[in-house]
Amino acid sequence: MSLGTIGSGLDIPSLVSQLVANERAPKENQINNAGVAASAKLSSLGTIKSGMTSLQTALSALVKGVANPGIKASTPTESNFTAVIDTASTAGKPAAGTHEVEVRSLAQNQKLSSKAYEKDAVIGDGTLNIGYGEKNVSVTIPAGAKLSEVAAAINSAAGGKGVTAAVVTADDGQHLVLTAVDSGTKGALTVSTSGGNGGLGDLVHDAAGASKMTEMVAAKDAVVVVDGFTRTSSSNTVTDLVPGITLTLTKAEEGKKQTLTLTPDNSTLKTNLNAFISAYNSIQSTLKSSSAYNAETGTAATLTGDAMVRGLQQQLRSSLSANVNDMKTMGLTIAADGTLSLDAAKLDTAMAQNPEAAKSLFGAEGSIGKSMTALLKSNLDTTTGTITQRTNSLNKEIKALEKQLDDLDARMEKVSGRYTKQFTAMEGLVTQMQTASNTLSQQLANNSSKS
Repeated sequence: MSLGTIGSGLDIPSLVSQLVANERAPKENQINNAGVAASAKLSSLGTIKSGMTSLQTALSALVKGVANPGIKASTPTESNFTAVIDTASTAGKPAAGTHEVEVRSLAQNQKLSSKAYEKDAVIGDGTLNIGYGEKNVSVTIPAGAKLSEVAAAINSAAGGKGVTAAVVTADDGQHLVLTAVDSGTKGALTVSTSGGNGGLGDLVHDAAGASKMTEMVAAKDAVVVVDGFTRTSSSNTVTDLVPGITLTLTKAEEGKKQTLTLTPDNSTLKTNLNAFISAYNSIQSTLKSSSAYNAETGTAATLTGDAMVRGLQQQLRSSLSANVNDMKTMGLTIAADGTLSLDAAKLDTAMAQNPEAAKSLFGAEGSIGKSMTALLKSNLDTTTGTITQRTNSLNKEIKALEKQLDDLDARMEKVSGRYTKQFTAMEGLVTQMQTASNTLSQQLANNSSKS
């Protein structure tokens, strides 16, 4: 028989549980409510941190971008050259302006042809020594080799460097054609022979001496004149004659000057500015919603009245409002609701009038770039940042509340034991009294029956 079913008939476990629950509830509710509030603040703070980080990233890209303003290269219709911005240039950055370009000659790859041979004729054996630039490739030609086998041996030995060989069949027979891989005079070929039966002698070529091969295309350097400065190049790709620009020569017309025009290119600036504007408007919206108060419903947001949030709103607005006139000139305006917007046409006009306008505002030392960079760092620094410290504080608060719950569990366990002990003792006393009462009643009954 269980303890709760004898004596007074009380269900001691249920009674103890109810008493403990009633004693536990006020403190537990207090802790849980505090925990819910702290967790909600931590969540809102996380959203704010994310928005601030996005703004920091967008600002960083904008600051870096204005340090290297964009330049766009344009050439005339049917130009003799193309021009692209060379971001890897070591000669400096391109600057807006015009340049007169004259392409006098294009670089050519030398091409040599042997005399005509009958099909499958045996050429000879020995070694072909083919020079190009300061390098040389030696090709062993076995006895009985045909022209196609000579070409294959050259290609195998050269491995695509310096020279390529092919057999061309014309009306007069087969020709071995050697083509210089590298253009210009630096890539010009020389061919000499050694050993063998002398049959390879018809393949020798030396521009300065006796030659048995015919030069079908002469090795030729490119010559281009820009603003009166001449550049000779073994390649049709010329770098840094115009600082920061790579010219690719496509057609030679001596005496014909064409204009290369370099103008500011604001496309990257616009992209970076729009990203910054989007991030700025987003974080302002986040700060507003996290601290809002609905007067009609009497409902407060998670961080309503929070000093840190109010401070962030004010600091961000101040960074821009202090420069409102310069921003307006660049097409940047702040609406009545605090949102930022960009007029791209005004930006183009401002940059055309003053190429340094964006840098003076958003550069590393610019009035907005410098102050806002510092502002964001002071709040987001992983050690000393305001948001970081506030986040750490809330995490500590939540851990402390969890500890309070653990302590409450331990305390309530003791309370439960005390109540159980008290009610068990009471139950024992009641049982004793019931037993004594029953015994007395039985004795009285027996006395009555004897009378």
